[in-house]
Amino acid sequence: MASALEELQKDLEEAKVLLEKATRKRVHDALTAEKSKIKTEIKNKMQQKSQRKAEPLDNEKPSAMVAPITTGYAVKISNYGWDQSDKFMKIYITLAGVHQVATENVQVHFAERSFDLLVKKLNGKSYSMIVNNLLKPISVEGSSKKVKTDTVLILCRKKTENTRWDYVTQVEKECKEKEKPSYDTETEPRAGLMNVLKKIYGDGDDGMERTINKAWVESREKQAKGDTEF
Repeated sequence: MASALEELQKDLEEAKVLLEKATRKRVHDALTAEKSKIKTEIKNKMQQKSQRKAEPLDNEKPSAMVAPITTGYAVKISNYGWDQSDKFMKIYITLAGVHQVATENVQVHFAERSFDLLVKKLNGKSYSMIVNNLLKPISVEGSSKKVKTDTVLILCRKKTENTRWDYVTQVEKECKEKEKPSYDTETEPRAGLMNVLKKIYGDGDDGMERTINKAWVESREKQAKGDTEF
């Protein structure tokens, strides 16, 4: 029987295939959000797996004390506030003492629909926050950051000015509007993608249904072919 991680990997590949076939914005946005969630679940599963492997057995004793390696670890930031103007989406991240960190240790990288923040050497730790699937596109060149007392301000320049964002991300919008399906990935890893497709299929017109049917059949054939190869 395939593990939960293997099933999630298959879900991710299938979501990629369906995304390539999607021509309707609503279908594309829903699948993009689902793809992002699956990737996050895979990452969490792999981290849990690595941690389990790293734990020593009870009958094993280390021969010497080794200093912990913290280079690749960063505390995840999950809370933020936001506001907006005609030109910018403003994301406020509270971090005590961040204004005392060297400028080069506060890094922000922007993409058209995402950004990630990394703060290094703050009270001996690193902090990171990744925001994917922004509700609307932003201008990478026009976006920036400002460091204030205990706060990092992320300024996402709206690609289309004078437009209002009701939410920061597409996923947040779907959650708030109760369009995002609920499922338990521990008991049924494939249920999430299935529910997304069922929701789109049920609400779509004939053209949308034909597109989804075609993409579904092709993805099934591709997966079946891959399962038979050694």
